[in-house]
Amino acid sequence: MKMNVIGKPLTRVDGRSKVTGKARYAADFNQPGQLYAVLVSATVGLGRLTGIESADVEGMSGVVALITHRNAPKLAYLPHKAVIDPAVGERLHVLQDDSVRFYGQPVAIIVADSIDHAERAAAAMRITYDARQPIVDHADQQVARIVPGTGTADRSRGDADAAVAEAAVKVDEVYDIARENHNPMEPHATIAAWHGDRLTLWSKSQFLMNEQAEIAAVFGLPVDNVEVICPFIGGAFGTSLRTWPHVTLAALAARHVGWPVKLVLTRKQMFFTTGHRPRSLQRVALGATPDGKITGVIHEGTGETSRYEQFTEALTAVTDYLYSCPNVRTQYRLAQLDTATPNHMRGPGEASGIFALESAMDELSYKLGVDPIELRRRNEPQIDEAENKPFSSRSLIQCYGLGAERFGWVRRTPEPRSMRDGRLLIGMGTATATYPAFHAPSSARVRLLADGTAEVEAAASDMGPGTYTSMTQVAAEFLGLQPEQVRFGLGTTDYPPTPSHGGSWTMASVGSAIRAACLEVQSQATRQAIADAGSPVFEASIEALEWVDGRLRRRGDASPGLSYQDILAKTGNPIEVDGSAQRDPETAEKYSMHSFGAVFAEVSVDPDVGTIRVRRLVGAYGIGRVVNPLLARSQCTGGMIGGIGMALMERTVLDVRDGRPVNAHMADYLMPVNLDTPELEALFVDEVDPHVNPLGVKGLGEIALVGTAPAIANAVFHATGKRVRTLPIKIEDVLTA
Repeated sequence: MKMNVIGKPLTRVDGRSKVTGKARYAADFNQPGQLYAVLVSATVGLGRLTGIESADVEGMSGVVALITHRNAPKLAYLPHKAVIDPAVGERLHVLQDDSVRFYGQPVAIIVADSIDHAERAAAAMRITYDARQPIVDHADQQVARIVPGTGTADRSRGDADAAVAEAAVKVDEVYDIARENHNPMEPHATIAAWHGDRLTLWSKSQFLMNEQAEIAAVFGLPVDNVEVICPFIGGAFGTSLRTWPHVTLAALAARHVGWPVKLVLTRKQMFFTTGHRPRSLQRVALGATPDGKITGVIHEGTGETSRYEQFTEALTAVTDYLYSCPNVRTQYRLAQLDTATPNHMRGPGEASGIFALESAMDELSYKLGVDPIELRRRNEPQIDEAENKPFSSRSLIQCYGLGAERFGWVRRTPEPRSMRDGRLLIGMGTATATYPAFHAPSSARVRLLADGTAEVEAAASDMGPGTYTSMTQVAAEFLGLQPEQVRFGLGTTDYPPTPSHGGSWTMASVGSAIRAACLEVQSQATRQAIADAGSPVFEASIEALEWVDGRLRRRGDASPGLSYQDILAKTGNPIEVDGSAQRDPETAEKYSMHSFGAVFAEVSVDPDVGTIRVRRLVGAYGIGRVVNPLLARSQCTGGMIGGIGMALMERTVLDVRDGRPVNAHMADYLMPVNLDTPELEALFVDEVDPHVNPLGVKGLGEIALVGTAPAIANAVFHATGKRVRTLPIKIEDVLTA
C-alpha cells in the first residue's frame, strides 16, 4: 500500500464550516420550547445554607422554576461504572443538601423563559449562610491536611539523600507554581431535553462516553438512555475532560419543568466549578560530580485537591527516567483544601513538574560552568532506568541538535547579563520537554458506499487540533481514497466508543482503530468480490490479491483492478464494519514509550522597569510519524503560547478569607494575546517507532507546553542574573534591588 495521504499538510476539512458559522457548538443546538437556566453560586467558601428567600424571586417576570436543595429531587448518584473521572472520591452531589464546600458551589438554579429574566432573578436571590473559614492555601502546611496521592506510589532507587548530601556540586531549591484556569474561548454549555426516560444532552465535552456514563449514573438510568452530542469544541485544554455539576443541573432542571433547558456558564463561574491547574510547591535537589555527572536526584512535590475528591497528576513522573542517575527519590503529596476539585490542564503534571526539574538542571549547569545542552548530553540514559527497559524510541539529543542549530544557540554567550540589544537585556534559555506516548482501547466504524466513497465514525471529539482532518487522512490512506472521498463523523455517543480527547492519545488510539476498521472493510470487500461469479477475481485466493490505491487486483497484474464501486455495483448495498485497536500488552510491557523535545527561548528584559518579552521560541520534537505537519505545527505553536502564559502571566488569586477568585475575569486574569506572541517555530526530527501503535505516532498536544515555561524562565535568568523560582514571573521579580 502506498503511503501518500499521511504526512501531507492538508488544510482543515472543517475549516469552511467554522469560518462561515455552519459549525455548531453545544450552545447552538436550540430546541423548540426551550427555557433558560442560570446558576446561583455560593458566596461563602465553607459552611451551610441557613436561609433562602424565594417567594419574591419565584414571582418575578418570566421565572418558571427555582430549584434548591429544598425542592430538588434526590438523585441516585450511583457508582460510576463505565469510565472513570480523573479524581478519586465522591463527586459533588449538587443540590442534595445544605452544605457549602467551596466558594462558587452551585446552590440554586433558576429557569426562566429568557436568559435576561433568568439572570435578573438570579441577581435578586437572597441567601444566608452559617459560614466558616475555609483553608485555600496549601502553602500553609500547618493548617492544610497533607496526604499521599492515591495511586501515586513514592518511588526510589539507590540512596538519593546520601548522594545529594555527599555531592561535590549540588542544587537544592523550592519552586512554586500558581493555580491556573483553562479559560477556553467557548464557555461550558449544556442543552438538556427529556423524551420520557431518555435524555439527550448537547454538551461541551472532551469525553462523550464519560459524560453519558456519568449522567446515567447520577440519574439512575441505563447508559443507553442518555445520548451526548458534541460535534465541535471551541477550545478546552482539559477543562471538559470530566462532567461538571452544571451538566447534572441542566438535566435536572429540564426534567423538573418538562421542557428543554439551556444552561451556559458565565466566564466568572468557570473559575469556580470546571477545574483548574492545581497550585504546586516542589523541592528539587540535584547532586553532581565536578564533570557534570548527576549522582543524586530528589524531587518532592505537593499539589492541591478538594476535600471531597482526590485529584492527582503526574507531578514527579518524568524525574526518574529523564536523565541517567543511580540515586533517585520522588515523593508526591496532596493538600486537601476547601476548593473545587482541580482538573487536568494541558500538559497536566508534567508541565508543572518539569518546570522545577529543568530549572534545577539549568542552575546546576551554571554552578558547573557547563553548557546546559552539554549537561543534558552527559546525562543521557541508554534505557529507562526507572523501569529498567529500553525506550521504544528516544530522540532527545537529536532534538537538542536540530533545535540548537535552528535557534542559533552558538551565538549565546554563557555569562548572565552578557547579551544586549541596545539597552535591553537579552537572554537565551533551553529546557527538555517530554510526555508519555499513551494509548487506550478505541473503536471506529467504516462504511463503504456504492458511489465509491466512505463514511467513518467514532465517538471522538475535536477541541481544535484538527481531528476531523487527521482522521480523514488516516482513513483515506488505508482505503486508498482521496481525502474528499471520505466523510468523517464524530461527536455523538451513538458512534463507536473512544477514549477521552485529551492526554495526547487521540490519534494513537482512534487513528489506530480507524486503520483497523479500514483494513477489515477492505477484507470484507475482497471476500464479496471473490464470491461474485461475474468478478474477474472470482474464486481467487485472498493471498493472490492485493489492494493498490483503493483498487483490488491480482498480485503482479497490471490491470486497473476493481474499485469499490465495481465491487458494490451488483448489490448496491454498503459494506459496514466496526474495528477496534489496543496496544499489545507484551509490547507495552517491553518498552518505555514517550515523546521528547527541546525548547529554546529568547527573551528581552527592560532593566529599568522589568518588563519581559519573549522574542523567539523554537521547539524540536520527536513524536514518531507526523500525520499532518500543518496541524502538528499548529498544535506546537499553540502549546508554546500556553507556555508563555504559564511562565509570565497566568495566575488565579484566591482571597484567603473565603476562597473567592479575585481575578475571575479577563481584565485581570492575564493570558497571551497577539501582541505577546513572538516568532514561533516547531521542528520535527525524523523518528520511526514501530512499537507505540500501528500508525507509529506519538502524542503531540501536551508536549509543546511542557518545556516552554522552564525554557523562558532559564532565559530570564540568563538575561538578568536573577533566578526566579515562582511562576508566573512578575516584573518585581527581576527588578534590580
